[in-house]
Amino acid sequence: MEHMKKTSVLVLDDGPEPPQDLRRALEEAGARVRVHTPADVLAAEPVPVVDVLLASAEVPPNIVRAVARRMDAQGLRPTVLAYTEHDFGALEGHVHSGSDYLMPPFLTSLVRARLGSCREQAELSRALSEAGGEADLLRYERELEIGREIQLGFLPESLPTPAGWGIDVRYRPARTVAGDFYDVFELVNRRRLGLVVADVCDKGVGAALFMALIRSLLRHTAEHGGIHSLKTVDMPARHDARTVPMVGAATLLNAVEATNDYLTRNHVHQGYFATMFFAVLDPVTGSLVYINGGHNPPVLVRAAGGTPSTLDPTGPAVGVIRDSTFTLGHAHLDPGDVLFIYTDGVTEARAPDREFFGEDRMLDVLCDGAGSGDDLLRRIDGALTGFVGTAEQSDDITMMAVHRTGA
Repeated sequence: MEHMKKTSVLVLDDGPEPPQDLRRALEEAGARVRVHTPADVLAAEPVPVVDVLLASAEVPPNIVRAVARRMDAQGLRPTVLAYTEHDFGALEGHVHSGSDYLMPPFLTSLVRARLGSCREQAELSRALSEAGGEADLLRYERELEIGREIQLGFLPESLPTPAGWGIDVRYRPARTVAGDFYDVFELVNRRRLGLVVADVCDKGVGAALFMALIRSLLRHTAEHGGIHSLKTVDMPARHDARTVPMVGAATLLNAVEATNDYLTRNHVHQGYFATMFFAVLDPVTGSLVYINGGHNPPVLVRAAGGTPSTLDPTGPAVGVIRDSTFTLGHAHLDPGDVLFIYTDGVTEARAPDREFFGEDRMLDVLCDGAGSGDDLLRRIDGALTGFVGTAEQSDDITMMAVHRTGA
């Protein structure tokens, strides 16, 4: 009897009440009974938790299936029974749709036995569903972990660092896999250094796959594009004469244009694009030629402090517009200077009250002077941690500090 007291039954009927002898048999069998119309159940939020869905044969089978599907969607998975008092032909459609059935006389002993088997069936169905869901979750988590390991393989294990320079990075994905990436690699017979920080729109698995594609395109084109030896590109007249022409500028321009061309020809319909800062550094002179494709302006922090300067966009995001025009920008790092490159996860970090960290707060920290690259990143990290507090990280965060240490 105690077993049957735990059986919950929802009677689905457009009428006011089920037959009196059926209601009495259910209650005497120890069932908890509630009666609702189909419209009430479909509109309920959440739907009632029951072991048995007992539907009048007068309710159309498609309506009963709709109610059962809504319950299944919430993991309830009740056993479905149809009943009738007189019209046994009305049961036919329900039987064909997979429902079991009850017919008069509604004797307590028979109803109790049927409810017991239905309850056990419902519990088994829920247990199998939960086990299947847990297995699916474990498989998904494992696949995400594999994706994370593969993605980390696209990031450099170590950063090539010429004498007189320091390069430090902070990389914190918001999820298991990320849309941010960074890269540092040698170019032009090891005479130049490529520096990349990029941010693929969106987060998660799709952004991570697109990140891997863009990173591979950029590096392969830059390293093997066929114009990475001593070809030069003249800089605009506004730049200092000591930087014109610059070896590696053609490599940079070719890599970004070729990547944008490939993405807009083959993947524009997928809706992904990336903002990107890609620079080529001459470690001997400190000269830097760059393309900023719609990315947050990196900040050049001078050794002596003062107002930092920003390296503003020189073209659009990559993967949006075919045949985009990318122009070259130039900067110069003197001894002690640090170039701070970051993604919008820094400025768009949110406090518990949803306020953004913002560019002004970031610049306030950078105005204190350069120090080392690692020191600068620690200061930004500390400011972010204090501002965000207990709020959840909402976006990937990537920061790179390029420090000219030598004279």
